[in-house]
Amino acid sequence: MTHETRVLYNDSCPVCRFEIDAYRRRAQAEGLPIRFDALDRAGDWGLTPDQAARRLHVWHDGRVLSGLAAFRALWSAMPRWRWLARMTGLPVIRPLANLVYDRIAAPLLYRAHLRRQRR
Repeated sequence: MTHETRVLYNDSCPVCRFEIDAYRRRAQAEGLPIRFDALDRAGDWGLTPDQAARRLHVWHDGRVLSGLAAFRALWSAMPRWRWLARMTGLPVIRPLANLVYDRIAAPLLYRAHLRRQRR
């Protein structure tokens, strides 16, 4: 892997795809070195598609991050989103944002993913 930022996301999730497509458009418009990989590339990351579908993953500064840390790495790589990376890193906000993502958002999106897989 290179020094670029890479994003591994669940392209079958409408919510995930909508959000990542917005980041992709912004990254392309600004010429940012960010690559976006769908779940079929999970093996390149050392993950199964199921593991990758559970949370967002970002390769940044030589390591794979997941969850809120992944979002913060992605946002910090995008000039118009850096403020959100800084805000979600504040001591009072970071634990709350982690809790919301880990206990509410990620599980809900993953369960919806499993329902789509069963259809």
